[in-house]
Amino acid sequence: MIKITSPQELQTYSLLKRRQNISIGFVPTMGALHEGHVSLIRAARATCDIVIASIFINPTQFNSADDFKKYPQTLSSDLELLAKESVEVAFLPTTDMMYADQQRFFIHENTHHLDLCGKTRPGHFDGVLTIVLKLLQLAQPTHVFMGEKDYQQLQLVRDMVSAFFIPTEVVASPTVRDTYGLALSSRNTRLSENGLAQARFFATTLKQMIPLKTLADTLEKNNIKIDYLEEKNNRRFAAVFIEDVRLIDNVAL
Repeated sequence: MIKITSPQELQTYSLLKRRQNISIGFVPTMGALHEGHVSLIRAARATCDIVIASIFINPTQFNSADDFKKYPQTLSSDLELLAKESVEVAFLPTTDMMYADQQRFFIHENTHHLDLCGKTRPGHFDGVLTIVLKLLQLAQPTHVFMGEKDYQQLQLVRDMVSAFFIPTEVVASPTVRDTYGLALSSRNTRLSENGLAQARFFATTLKQMIPLKTLADTLEKNNIKIDYLEEKNNRRFAAVFIEDVRLIDNVAL
């Protein structure tokens, strides 16, 4: 596995592969990898000739400095996992490299970013879309693989790729869950045993086809703070706080 830190080096590598008609599957991550990420890597492996995975904790998509500081960092084990999955390239840039412009330029979407996560996380999707666009420019992938757990993010990236005529196919992979039905997330590692039990209760309750008011009352009675709980486009979306850790999920209706 090649480890690349320089954006210019990655772009040069990727452009050469594309000129050789080699398909590139790209998996952007913020590290703290788990089986959900593995499912994306394996989907990329099954679809493309080579796989590039990035590990970059993007500071511009965090609304809380404390949340950014506490985001789990497990680079050594992450690299072991990528190598085990036969990833060809691990891209490991620094913040200064990715934001050499001192954050002068950002991508801003005008409508859908205001919904769901965007309501209480102003600027979050500006940060997400900006870093994804930068990474796509560098990795030059034929396909980018993203999970359905971050459903709003997935749709916004799809729309951005279409709007800017980016020649990359956005491939969605189903949410990977543990045996209790909890969506795998890097943030789960910040929960205590009691918090993990609450998170699993949240996931189990979310998929019950009961009225939203009943669902909200049930969660709140179990000390789960609701950020939002909505139904639209044949899906149920939720964000909650458990032990001050924000978790999101969605299920098809």
